[in-house]
Amino acid sequence: MQMILMTAIGVGGATIIGAMIGFFFHNVSHRINDIILSFAAGIMLAAAVIGLILPSVELVGASGLWLPVIGIFSGAIFLNAMDKATPHLHKLTGVDIETHDNNRNLDSALLFMLAVAIHNLPEGMAAGVGFAGEDTGAALTVAVGIALQNVPEGIVTVSPLVLAGVKRSRAFALAAITGLIEVVGTFIGYFLAAVSTSILPFALAFAGGTMLYIISDEMIPETHSHGYERTATYSLLIGFVVMLIMDTIL
Repeated sequence: MQMILMTAIGVGGATIIGAMIGFFFHNVSHRINDIILSFAAGIMLAAAVIGLILPSVELVGASGLWLPVIGIFSGAIFLNAMDKATPHLHKLTGVDIETHDNNRNLDSALLFMLAVAIHNLPEGMAAGVGFAGEDTGAALTVAVGIALQNVPEGIVTVSPLVLAGVKRSRAFALAAITGLIEVVGTFIGYFLAAVSTSILPFALAFAGGTMLYIISDEMIPETHSHGYERTATYSLLIGFVVMLIMDTIL
C-alpha cells in the first residue's frame, strides 16, 4: 500500500510540478512545446504497450486474446464518450479543433477542470491498475511514463491561463485539483483490479486503451499542427526508446 500511495502522490504531483514550471515559461515556442509533448507521447506509448497491454495479453494467453482487445477498445470508446461531453484540453490553449455543444454555459474554469479531469482520471487508474498484478516493474514503468507526461501537460495548461488573465493562485489551484483527481484515479484503479484478479487483464487493457486514445486524439495532432512534424516524430521516438530502456533496466 505504501508503494501505491507514493505512486499516487508522484503521478498527481507531477502535474503540479509542471504547473509551477509553467509560471516561468509563458512564451514557450511552438517548436519547444511540440518537442516536449511529443517526447511525453513517446513515453506514454511505451508505457501503455509495455506496461499495460502486453501484461494483459500474457495473463490470458492466445486463447483469451479477445479480452485485451475488447479492453483496449472499451477504454478508447469510454474516453471518446467522455470527451464528447467536455471540451478538449487544447481549446484553452487556443487550438479549437472540434466544437462541443454540451456545457456551453458553464464557466470556462469549470470546463477546464472537467476537461483535464476526463484525461487525468483514467491516467491515474492506469497507474493504479498495474500494481494490482505481480509485475511491479511494469507497473512502475506505467507510473513513470504518466508522471513524465504530466509535467509538460502542467506547463502547457497553466501558461495559457496566466496569459489569459487568470490569477496565479487560481491557476495553481486548478492544477492542484487536476493532480488530486489523478491521485484518486490511482487508488480507484488499484482497488478495482485488486477486487478480482479475473478482471485484471481487462482492466490493464482498458487503461492502455485510454492512454492510446489520448496519444492519438490529443497529443499527436497537437504536436503536428505547427509545422514541426518531423521534429515531433523524432521526439516521440526518443521518448519511446527512453522508456523502453528504463523498463529493461528496471
